[in-house]
Amino acid sequence: MRTYKRVLSIAGSDSGGGAGIQADLKTISACGCFAMTAITTVTAQNTLGVKSIAPLPVRVIEAQIRACLDDIGANAVKIGMLHSIDVIRTIVRVLRDYPVKHIVVDPVMVATSGDLLVQEEAIAILQQELFPLASVITPNTFEIEILSGMKINTQEDLYASIPRMKNIGARNILLKAGHLECEEITDVLVDYENNREYRYTTRKIDTVNTHGTGCSLSSAVAAYLAHDYPMEKAVKAAIDYLHGAIEIAAEYRIGHGHGAVHHFYKWWK
Repeated sequence: MRTYKRVLSIAGSDSGGGAGIQADLKTISACGCFAMTAITTVTAQNTLGVKSIAPLPVRVIEAQIRACLDDIGANAVKIGMLHSIDVIRTIVRVLRDYPVKHIVVDPVMVATSGDLLVQEEAIAILQQELFPLASVITPNTFEIEILSGMKINTQEDLYASIPRMKNIGARNILLKAGHLECEEITDVLVDYENNREYRYTTRKIDTVNTHGTGCSLSSAVAAYLAHDYPMEKAVKAAIDYLHGAIEIAAEYRIGHGHGAVHHFYKWWK
């Protein structure tokens, strides 16, 4: 009998379908894996913003993870926004019970508005307890600023943050440059264990349809790792997938704010 490559997403739900669990489900499926979910938070949101947030009880989050991993298992786990220390520690404790080969952490800490999305004290717990379990973490420029203590305004600033990021507890870090204002952006994968860097340069696309890009990229990385791609090739495949999803989505209009990327651009014509 054949089997699927399986990816579990642990993240918040986005009722508008553009980010969070919904984006993860679409991305993981588009990248050829069987997608499962453990929802941490339910949000009421759309392309204009978040209207309401309701965290789920920790026991319910744990039950979802164990239900998936006890029966179906996972080749990779993607972790998104974790809003509290209790949630972080529960997920760390539960994942230590299972032989998951790849864990991808998207350390969602700050909104585009600049508002913190997690408790400040939870950031230290992420570094101390969750990051060491991760195969790779995928911070954007706002999160790089928090973790490195540096302002990231240019591509050179992002490169300069690399030595400072060495001490945050992660083996591999994908430094995302998507929020920088330049014609070309370069994401950098840093393998701190082997002292290697991989740079991925793409043309920045002028579009408002960028909601859920971070969720989608980290989920794509998890999916390609589940397919047993080496880390640097998994990141390359994920960036290529997302670039295509953003490029095609620029031709569409959905909602009145920041629309989603086109997760199924390879199939929908």
